[in-house]
Amino acid sequence: MPYSIYVVELHKKVFTEHRKFREANPQFNGVLECLYVGMTSKTPKERFEQHKNGVLSKKGVDISSTIVKKYGLYLRGSLYNHIKPIATKEEALKMERMLALELRRKRYAVWFN
Repeated sequence: MPYSIYVVELHKKVFTEHRKFREANPQFNGVLECLYVGMTSKTPKERFEQHKNGVLSKKGVDISSTIVKKYGLYLRGSLYNHIKPIATKEEALKMERMLALELRRKRYAVWFN
């Protein structure tokens, strides 16, 4: 099953209202955007809609990110469309982390799991 990496732009209120987000991004100077980087076996659009709607797994667990649910604005395709689908979950998790850290180095504020 192929996995996709995706990026969601978050409302900047996340930086002032969410302590853990702020602590994870000491490099953020307020100029660029706040972002969420994730990976999914669905399309990025389907996964974004799951976050916003608070979808439950078959076991009844909420699989949406509370940060995306509350602060997610829209997908930022220009930041992830260059990444081809990835064959394994393990590789996709590595790519998610690599992209998130690369965006932090560029001075975005980024949340990822």
